[in-house]
Amino acid sequence: MTRTPAAEPDAREDALTPLTLKRVGIDTYRENVAYMHRECDRYRAEGFQALAKVEVRADGRRILATLNVVDDAAIVGCGELGLSEDAFALLGAGEGIPVSIRQAEPPPSIPAMHRKLAGERLTRDDFRHIIRDIAERRYSKIELTAFVVACGLGELDREEVFYLSDAMSRVGRRLDWHEHPVVDKHCIGGIPGNRTSMLVVPIVAAHGLLCPKTSSRAITSPSGTADTMEVLARVDLPFETLSELVRTHRGCLAWGGTSELSPADDVLISVERPLSVDSPGQMVASILSKKIAAGSTHLLLDIPIGPHAKVNSMAEARRLRKLFEFVAGRLGLTLDVVITDGSQPVGRGIGPVLEARDVMRVLTNHPEAPMDLRQKALRLAGRMLEFDPDVRGGDGFGLARDILDAGRALDKMQAIIEAQGRRPFDPDRPPLAPQVLEVTARCAGTVIAIDNLQLARIARLAGAPRAVGAGIDLAVRIGDTIEAGQPLYRVYAAYANELTFARQACERDHGIAIGHPDRITRLNVEG
Repeated sequence: MTRTPAAEPDAREDALTPLTLKRVGIDTYRENVAYMHRECDRYRAEGFQALAKVEVRADGRRILATLNVVDDAAIVGCGELGLSEDAFALLGAGEGIPVSIRQAEPPPSIPAMHRKLAGERLTRDDFRHIIRDIAERRYSKIELTAFVVACGLGELDREEVFYLSDAMSRVGRRLDWHEHPVVDKHCIGGIPGNRTSMLVVPIVAAHGLLCPKTSSRAITSPSGTADTMEVLARVDLPFETLSELVRTHRGCLAWGGTSELSPADDVLISVERPLSVDSPGQMVASILSKKIAAGSTHLLLDIPIGPHAKVNSMAEARRLRKLFEFVAGRLGLTLDVVITDGSQPVGRGIGPVLEARDVMRVLTNHPEAPMDLRQKALRLAGRMLEFDPDVRGGDGFGLARDILDAGRALDKMQAIIEAQGRRPFDPDRPPLAPQVLEVTARCAGTVIAIDNLQLARIARLAGAPRAVGAGIDLAVRIGDTIEAGQPLYRVYAAYANELTFARQACERDHGIAIGHPDRITRLNVEG
């Protein structure tokens, strides 16, 4: 949110003793929270209530926050106003300076949100007003939750999804690279491993296409692209540095949190993820708004399908593809959707260090490089190369393979790593967490299924991604014939108690189904 100058204090406020700003070390995850003591004179005079929306002003700046009332003077004294970590950073004022607080005006878009809650169809202007208020942090978590649930349960029609996507892309920074095409790649997620972006970007950039790839950190998964890239280089780069890096090297692999692209999406995600709300309309708006704001003109979208993926069937994948294509077309974005096999993890590693090992082994053409990760990355990179008008349809895969095999992709990745700020890493001796658990087969047979969700859960219990060396190193794939006692995977954890949690989860369900090969479900995927 952009800080705005505070209004002049009125005479009533002049008569009250100003409060002193205090930084309260509480992470409230993308919500501004203010803390006031119940016995504070200002609290009684203004008639504040807990969870009320308030306006906090200091040093010519203002923010909106949700008020929490405390009774412990050790947290906030009677003459103090506390701010959570997010709120304190956003206000940008020094601790100990005078600060004032007053009731905030209700967000102007609340009536439109109420209409959506009642099941009404909203207009383009309605969504623009709601998204502007959300980006400016005018909505409380309760109001945000109401909006997310209304859009999720009521489901948006495709015009509303376009309105929401367009509104989200117009709030915050919007980039223009003054170049065409500007390409990007995105996967809707849900598949452990699957670090194809870290291979696609250097392949495409080595060819010469502009690919400014910003990614998120993991929220519910064992690692995101930003978490894995951070093993190799810095990812939290100032926007100006990032912009220069992209123009010089034709690509980047950075965290998107510093870019201020579609900031309303980040606020909405802070509510959607804990609620496990991920409706098709909200997913489309979240992804496409970020890409449009980032200046992308062409997008390759990966939709994995599988029994333990976000999308379970081909029919569901086709419906989602049609919605993406409709909204992308209205936004002026060229879109190519690839439906891929999401029945098992991609690569061997699950967790930042293990996934970084897999990526670097593919780039260096290492004999132990996971072939499934290599082949999927080449397929996706080939489709992206065909965005180049000089590359004929069908030639992209061979071109991508040549770039990888010749070492040009490795050279480009090394240049990007160097420019972002290299961190020491040896893929043959990765810094794995010290606590190790080997999970073995209880019987002989064939691997007929792998539960992506359970493996991701075990890896997170082991400490990933917070402990970068934690995670799972897979030893089997679907279709492998195994003997009783043969290793299925190894779990790495930084601490003994985290290994205990992971062991208990493995004992309940290790996520690998072993049976007769006739029970393997074959997925037919399409481009």
